[in-house]
Amino acid sequence: MTSWVRNAVESVRKAYRASGADRPFGDPLPAHGVAMEGYFWRFTDPASGRVVIALDGVNRADDGTWSTLGLAAHPNGFLRTTVHPAGSAAADGLGVVSGDAFEGTPDRLRVELAPDARLEVEVARPVPWPRRSFGGSSAFQAVPGLNQYWHPWLLGGSAYGQAVVGTETWDLDGWSVYAEKNWGKGGFPDSWWWGQAQGFADPSVCVAFAGGEVTAGPIRTTVTAVVVLLPDGSLIRLGDPVVSPVRAEVSDERWTLRGRSAQWRVDIEGTGSLASAHVLPVPLPAERRNVPGAIEHLGAHMHVTVRRRGRVVWEGESHLAALEHGSIDRARTEVVRRGGGPDAVDAPPVS
Repeated sequence: MTSWVRNAVESVRKAYRASGADRPFGDPLPAHGVAMEGYFWRFTDPASGRVVIALDGVNRADDGTWSTLGLAAHPNGFLRTTVHPAGSAAADGLGVVSGDAFEGTPDRLRVELAPDARLEVEVARPVPWPRRSFGGSSAFQAVPGLNQYWHPWLLGGSAYGQAVVGTETWDLDGWSVYAEKNWGKGGFPDSWWWGQAQGFADPSVCVAFAGGEVTAGPIRTTVTAVVVLLPDGSLIRLGDPVVSPVRAEVSDERWTLRGRSAQWRVDIEGTGSLASAHVLPVPLPAERRNVPGAIEHLGAHMHVTVRRRGRVVWEGESHLAALEHGSIDRARTEVVRRGGGPDAVDAPPVS
């Protein structure tokens, strides 16, 4: 192959990835260079009934990158979010850094938002996403120019470290770990729904889903992806609109998902009280600011049933599920109802 052909092929490859897409069997973890690259960790401890989440969104404005940072906990209702003036996402693997405030790699996470908002954790015995043709977004991962992509890259593991959440310091040793990445050309969709749960009777089980309005130019559709890691290590992924569609009915307090393929069926029922939900921020990348965008329950109930060719192969429930309903208009309304301003992003749960 001549040098000009190699250069042309490399230019096409870079442009394709910069659109947000990944080729089959590609690696979705390195930065794509789109408007928003989001990184999210969740730590769960069924024994104490506690949950901690940490998030970092690296956003692109005309004058450079900045970050949306957050740390939240359940059941104490703690939430701390901030805009950070810097942020970078690794181009050669999973990694995110926002100054001295946030640093995440596949096996370590450090958060320093304030004296009362800190976390330092190492991850042992990770359960990574198995290498497949596509990530969590299924075949849509290969479609260029979508407003949002999703990939749950860590489906389990054990945390070792501590978190300071408000006036409390929590020992996280032995807690379950989940982590994902989402990215897109315009930040977040107009509306979306998401959920994740560990804390089932079998600690090896992990369930996650993500859905919303997906757009690419004039094309607009609604897609939901579901991922279930079963006790035997089998991974089920549904969400291809043709071969494994998922139907979702979502409100601020109830999530009902029905997914099926030629051999699998997954039914998910989730419920949570709006009064105890957090309101999390989403970025407006070009404007360098966050706005209320997601109503998220950190200690909700989720019941999951998995059938193979009509026979139940696994059924379980978690009382520490995360359930999210995203909409900037809806989240702002909830913040105002709680007595905050429409753009407040640290609105506490209603007591």
